[in-house]
Amino acid sequence: MAATSAHELYRRWLAELWNGNPSAAHDLVAPHFVGHWPDRDVRGPDELAAIIGQTQEMLSDLSFTLEVGPIVEGDLVAGRWTGRGHTPDGELSFFGNDLLRVENGRFVEYWTASSAGS
Repeated sequence: MAATSAHELYRRWLAELWNGNPSAAHDLVAPHFVGHWPDRDVRGPDELAAIIGQTQEMLSDLSFTLEVGPIVEGDLVAGRWTGRGHTPDGELSFFGNDLLRVENGRFVEYWTASSAGS
């Protein structure tokens, strides 16, 4: 995959998928996608859409902003982001890093690390 295409794919990952349209998972990830969260693996676009939907239900006005990247090297794409949303107790910020593997124009594997901010 060309670097510009991988850049665009990651920008869509944040802008479309995480910022409000979990069903975009079907366009962005392959059927055999595996996402590695610290506490579980998520398989396929349906399960990915479900977990993103759960995240969006926990916080109102949820948004993700790209801070660094995407950085593309071969079939890997990396990015650093900031997430913000509101809970009944006020605003919540969190930060994370993504590493994704691309195959045939879609993401096939994902590793994430995130932490709460202030």
